[in-house]
Order: sequence, then C-alpha cells, then structure tokens
Amino acid sequence: MNNKIKNSKTHDNGAKLIFDDPILCAQFLRGYTNIDILKDVQPEDIEDISERFLPMWQEGRDSDSVKKVHLKDYALFLIAIVEHQSNVYYDMAFKILRYIVMVWTDYEAEQESLHPGITKTKDFRYPPVLPIVYYEGHIEWTAVRNFNERVYLQDILGKYIPSFEYVLVPLNDYSKQDLIEKKDELSLILLINKLRDSEDFKTLRDIPQDYFEDLEQKTPDYLLSLISKIIAVFLYRLNVPRKEVESFTDQIKRREFDMLFDSFEAYDVQETRRISREEGRIEGKIEGKIEGKIEGKIESILELLNNIGPISTNLESTIQSITDLDTLKRLFTLATKVQNIEEFEEKAQL
Repeated sequence: MNNKIKNSKTHDNGAKLIFDDPILCAQFLRGYTNIDILKDVQPEDIEDISERFLPMWQEGRDSDSVKKVHLKDYALFLIAIVEHQSNVYYDMAFKILRYIVMVWTDYEAEQESLHPGITKTKDFRYPPVLPIVYYEGHIEWTAVRNFNERVYLQDILGKYIPSFEYVLVPLNDYSKQDLIEKKDELSLILLINKLRDSEDFKTLRDIPQDYFEDLEQKTPDYLLSLISKIIAVFLYRLNVPRKEVESFTDQIKRREFDMLFDSFEAYDVQETRRISREEGRIEGKIEGKIEGKIEGKIESILELLNNIGPISTNLESTIQSITDLDTLKRLFTLATKVQNIEEFEEKAQL
C-alpha cells in the first residue's frame, strides 16, 4: 500500500504538534474532556498508534491522532480518536464511525494473531473507543454529535441504527481565566491560540505572575522548545512578522516569562504599519507591496524549516530565488505540515 497519499485539506500543524506530544496530550485528556476515567492519565499511559490507520484513508489524514490509553484500573485499554477542526464539519459522526470500525478491525486481527479463535468465543469483547473532537473555530459547532441523528427514519428504526456520541471540546468555551487556572503548558498554548488579531494581545498582559512561575519551575527544556514551535505557527497565522515571532519564542525558550508580554505594544505598531501598507496599495504602490509579501513569505518559510532541521545552502538559495507568490504560499503551507526537511524536499518538488 502506498502510504504517501496526497492530502488536499490544509490542517493546522500547531494542533497536530499538541497531540503528538505525550505530556500535552495527557494534559488535554485530563483537563479538557471531562471524562472521569481520564482524570489521572499520565504521559507514559499514552501510546500513539495513528500510523496504523491514516494510510487507510483515500486522503492522508495527517491531522488526526489515534491513541491507545492504558488505564491503570481496567483490564482493557481505551482508544481516543482526537480530531482538530477549525471549521464545522457536518459529516464528523460518519467519519468517526469509519474510524471506530477500523480500530475494532485492527484489534480483532491483533487478538487473533495472539490467540487464534478468540474472537469467535462467547466472552470476547472489543475495547471501548472514545472519539474526541477538538474544535478551535470561531462559530458555534452545529453538527450533530450522535451518529443516529445523521440517519433518516431514525425516529422509527432508531434501535437498529448505530448510536454513539463524540466528545466535543470547543476552545471558545474556555475563557482566559479558565485556562490560567489550569497552570499547565497546554493552557499557555491555548491562550495564544485563542488570539484572533493584534488587538487581542493586550488581553494577556494581566496574567498573574504565579502562573508563569509554575511554568518556569516544572517545564522541561524540550517542551519549552516544542511550545515555542507551536506558538510560532499560531503567530505566523496572524501575520506577525518573523522577527517579532523569534523574539517572543526566544523568551519562552529562555524561561523569561515575566517579560513575555512586554513587547506586545510592538505588535500594535506592526498592525499600524500593515494599515499604512494597505493605504499605500490603494494609492498605487502595488508593486512594492507584492515584493514585500514575497520577501516576508520567503523568510517565514525558511524560519519554519529551520525549526525542524538544518537546511542546505542549495535549498535555501532555491527558495530565495522564487518570485511567484502562489508558489511561496504553497511552500509555506507545506512547511507547516512536514516533520523533517527530507519530507519537505520530496513534496515541494523544486
């Protein structure tokens, strides 16, 4: 089977990085799903088994995560399907149904290989599957959460139609204060992810000092680096200039949380400059703006690539020579999704 399937949908790589990390994933399951048996889940209890299922799709579902969560007080394990959506997806219930069938089919084959004939016995049971949708869109999630409601005549034939709900975790349901009270690394990421424009930066200036003191004391270096990378993705999405992003993420890596939001006034200056550039375009300064966009996009691409590995002089020169904005936009999107430089070069086809 060819695992290198083209994915035509753009997903936020920042969210993927959250669920790829066991510490952040454990914090999410404990603090945001409101499921009692997950309240004590630790990073070491989580096993990522996404690769077993993603190649089975017609498209590569590189934003999805399938986790095997080993519960200490239960003989069976729990599988959590974590989706990250930025828009309402009305066929989510059916998509999850297909995942559930895949998971159980895989489990059945695994058990048969270990204990031939066991799935035909009276006492054989399938593991529970908990579908979770993490939603970070602006508008209310209006898709039905029970698959039964997606089938017509369910009011007459309801008991013969599969019926299950997925857990919905909307980021907008958590206020700034809700996230601050959690005092964990994931809450800082989500605070930044909730920002929609430069004006929103001002709302984070009054975060209490003890919130940052907790992060300074307990966060390992590798996780600070990962948090910086995730937050950089979110800030680039807001068109924050590269130098501003570097300054902000460097402060996180250096554990300078007490100064983290001191430079937010600079973002307001950048917004003023953006408005000025827009006015310049109206006055006919189109060419200069396009050149600025091209230069900025090149810098952003190189910054993203440097975050995932060393890039060759040849690759850097090739990217810097590109003058087509649409091509640069495609490469920027690709750079937010790949896991290493080799994957970028293969898919970029430069």
